[in-house]
Amino acid sequence: MSNGLWLVGVGVMGREYAKVLKALNTNFRALGRGEVSADAFEAICGVNVLRGGMSYVISSSEQPPENAIVAVSSEHLYVTVKELLQYGVKNILVEKPAAFHRRQLAELSELSKANSANVMVAYNRRFYASVRELKKMAEEEGITSFHFEFTELSHVIEKLDRPREVFDSWFIGNSTHVIDLAFWLGGKPKEMSCYTGGAVGWHPASAIFTGAGTTEHGCLFAYNSNWDAPGRWSVEVLTQQRRYYLKPLETLQVQDRGSMNVSPIEIDDVLDRQFKPGLYLQTKAFLSAEWRQLLSIEEHSRNADVYEAMEKGYSYHAG
Repeated sequence: MSNGLWLVGVGVMGREYAKVLKALNTNFRALGRGEVSADAFEAICGVNVLRGGMSYVISSSEQPPENAIVAVSSEHLYVTVKELLQYGVKNILVEKPAAFHRRQLAELSELSKANSANVMVAYNRRFYASVRELKKMAEEEGITSFHFEFTELSHVIEKLDRPREVFDSWFIGNSTHVIDLAFWLGGKPKEMSCYTGGAVGWHPASAIFTGAGTTEHGCLFAYNSNWDAPGRWSVEVLTQQRRYYLKPLETLQVQDRGSMNVSPIEIDDVLDRQFKPGLYLQTKAFLSAEWRQLLSIEEHSRNADVYEAMEKGYSYHAG
């Protein structure tokens, strides 16, 4: 494992990362801003927190660390990553979505290139035991089509105490967990027709999303989401012989051709039960510089075109 690591952000996600880093026997320095979260982190994780915020810590440090994991609140991700890049940090793992706006993602992508840095966006569901097993099986059999749903729990979200910007950016800030996963499994979209409608109080712009298209490999797909109705996240992948279900995403089920039965597939999910699902292997991949398994800021910035088409309801054609 690489030496020299900052964990920036000591809230709930920061504590989850600290648990993994300790299990990986990786030394790190924890950076926090709020006194309440810092106290809780120290009590739960047994690790001292450097307080005062990023600017203060940077001003008192002689040289940047080699690696940084950014787990601050979503509305502060962009500024934090930008500051770390300007400081000279070469490898950064940032919680999704890294930034709320396309221009911010493009700026981080360009800044990463200019500084010869690796900025990876933490879509941890790629590392679920269920997903890794499905990806192996699907690649062996060949995917013919897939379907996914990213309905959100509006009755829970509307009660959250978050800035308005977080609610307005919920699509890229949260729903892209499922969207990234579906296209990572089935292939990037080449052409797609998208439609939107409805509204909820916390997201008046739209609340129903549906569409269909074809991937760069000619695989057909469809999706739907209704934030004003019951539902849950799910991905279904079809091959000529089987239909696989990630519903919920942490589990894997299969339906064989000629059968109506849906049966669970046994998976080795001990790490997903011991830690926040997917986080152990994601963090290990980052620290080991296994970039192929992770989503780069450059690719994430390009994906923003797909997300915008889905969120606003217009046709997409890959450039």
